[in-house]
Amino acid sequence: MGKTKLDAFEVGCPCCGALLKVDPETRAVIAHTPPARPKTFNDFEEAARAMREQEGRKESLFRQAVDAERNKADLLERKFQEAVKRAKDTPDKGKPLRDFDLD
Repeated sequence: MGKTKLDAFEVGCPCCGALLKVDPETRAVIAHTPPARPKTFNDFEEAARAMREQEGRKESLFRQAVDAERNKADLLERKFQEAVKRAKDTPDKGKPLRDFDLD
């Protein structure tokens, strides 16, 4: 019986939609065709408008970061005071147990 050569076959990727060409003998991908990507913007005006909106978002995020940095010291001080208060309120159970103390 003669051995027949099998042709490569194509498989679609379920995740990204790419087309993979697989060699059946080596079981390796020998070609990859990425899926067609849709255009991000239809025209130049729409792209320019998106860039202006992105600049506004960047400015807003920067202002929020500056405000958070200004209040950072006060927030850390409050957290520390709360932790000290909880430490005073919880009773001290003595010496903590270690693993080899249980043997």
